[in-house]
Amino acid sequence: MTAEEITQANVLLRDRSPLEIVRWAIEQANGRAIVSTNFRPYEAVVLHLATQVQPDIPVLWVDHGYNKPATYRHAEEVKNLLKLNIQAFVPRVTTAHYDAIYGGAPEPTPENEERIKAFSTTMKLEPFQRGMRELAPTIWITGLREVQNPNRAGLDIVSADGNFGSLKISPVFRWTDRDMHAYCQEHSLPNEWDYFDPAKADEKRECGLHAAWGGAAVKV
Repeated sequence: MTAEEITQANVLLRDRSPLEIVRWAIEQANGRAIVSTNFRPYEAVVLHLATQVQPDIPVLWVDHGYNKPATYRHAEEVKNLLKLNIQAFVPRVTTAHYDAIYGGAPEPTPENEERIKAFSTTMKLEPFQRGMRELAPTIWITGLREVQNPNRAGLDIVSADGNFGSLKISPVFRWTDRDMHAYCQEHSLPNEWDYFDPAKADEKRECGLHAAWGGAAVKV
């Protein structure tokens, strides 16, 4: 899509429901839509929406090995509940190897910024890039929301993805935590609050998937 077409699509979808946005997205995909997840809080919402429209839609998940036990149990629960077509990609480096050579996931402090980016590049961005190349989607459905951090507030429902060469669709982009909670309640979806992403370190940072530095890092 051109920049003008993306602007027109966002105008078209502005008042549509998330389910209607997913239907529109999959119509554009020519059979090549995916949805990504990390099983963070409220991820069951976008996975439920996507599988309502395309039950066998590939679900791209990078299992970097540093998730908490609660997150792995949540992933299994959601996978079984929604019968997800999980496409899991793992880093080329094991957690034991990373711990031994690099000292494990860095502490979330400002002075560790470069170490956090290096961790993300090896343990998250590279396997995600491999997944995107293998699945080759034209449409990438995400759970991005504008309330999550200042960087995401500058995006929109439809946005060009410069890192992985796909069109990114965020059907719950306008939803608040209250909206997400209500959807979980309405559809009896589980949630997970023990989630921690060492590639982001805190909720105001980006792991690189949706930031320009991430695309540059995996092209090196």
